[in-house]
Amino acid sequence: MPKILSAVACNLDANILAACLPLFEESRVEAIEWSFDALYKVKEVPGWFRELLSAFSDENRLIGHGVFFSLFSGKWLPEQEAWLSHLQQTATEFSFDHITEHFGFMTGEDFHHGAPLNIPYSSSTLNIGKDRLKRIYHACGRPVGLENLAFSYSLDEVKRHGTFLEQLLEPVNGFIILDLHNLFCQLKNFDLDFNTLISLYPLDKVREIHISGGSWDDSAAAPDRSIRRDTHDESVPPEVFQLLEMTIPQCPNLKYVVLEQLGNGLQSTASKQGFYNDFLQMQEIAQQHNYKEGNPFLPLERLPIITGAAIEDLRLYQQQLELSAILENAGTYAEAMQQLQQSSLAHSDWKIEEWEPYMIETAVKIARKWKK
Repeated sequence: MPKILSAVACNLDANILAACLPLFEESRVEAIEWSFDALYKVKEVPGWFRELLSAFSDENRLIGHGVFFSLFSGKWLPEQEAWLSHLQQTATEFSFDHITEHFGFMTGEDFHHGAPLNIPYSSSTLNIGKDRLKRIYHACGRPVGLENLAFSYSLDEVKRHGTFLEQLLEPVNGFIILDLHNLFCQLKNFDLDFNTLISLYPLDKVREIHISGGSWDDSAAAPDRSIRRDTHDESVPPEVFQLLEMTIPQCPNLKYVVLEQLGNGLQSTASKQGFYNDFLQMQEIAQQHNYKEGNPFLPLERLPIITGAAIEDLRLYQQQLELSAILENAGTYAEAMQQLQQSSLAHSDWKIEEWEPYMIETAVKIARKWKK
């Protein structure tokens, strides 16, 4: 049986490409994950980059990762329609093994600016998510997956996330990208142990694993603790490699492990060497395990073409806009908490009464960082 494939998240970024070059030269990279929707500012993709993508596409070793679709936006947006058209065109040019997207909705009025944040786990958001995933499948004709979220407001959300993912993916027989640094954030921010949390995920649905690094953030709301952030700007911590070793044997349909790091964290010679070392350690772990040939994540039956209007929940959309405005503009986390209590989110499916103050504070920092 073939070994699990070791991949890099490789985009059109000089620092990322420079860090990946030694791995390419040594023929270590077995697959590429490409954020196909991150080139919106690029008027023309260089021919040499297309050749790189095509080389992996020809070997069925190219996987696509979306960033900006905003899966759970309560209103169907023109930008989402354009995103699907772009995906359909791109999937015609390149042969993706599968396509994935982030969980959550994007803060910020500009479609390409914002951070993915959690949504209420309700029948409305479930129906919206199912509708959007079907549209993604019809645009690409490939298996579709979702990445688990690094951020939650409450312990209840953390515990319900795996089941909600499974319910979302059922109509398209989709799969999960299990991002282990995202899991690490949840473990640390909510004082959970690995076995408790991992048991809440349908691990037979995991086809891809991400590993990455992040950062610690001090909290005024909880001075006795540090908040783990999924900033992707540091090397992979030892704890995440330990999670990788413990998780792989529990994922019978795993095919890819992917190393991620943002270009702004790969500017120095030392950081590039760290990236190289992280890949080798990841690959050494992955090569100890096999993957099953075949693809268990295509729809079990032919999905009818979607001809009707997209499912919407305009009340949810207004609440999302209200939440984004509060997080982006509140002077302090205490001010954000006060405004939330006076908002339409109070006593609703959002369950803001259960939100941890230190996670509201973190959400404010995330939204401000991405605000343009």
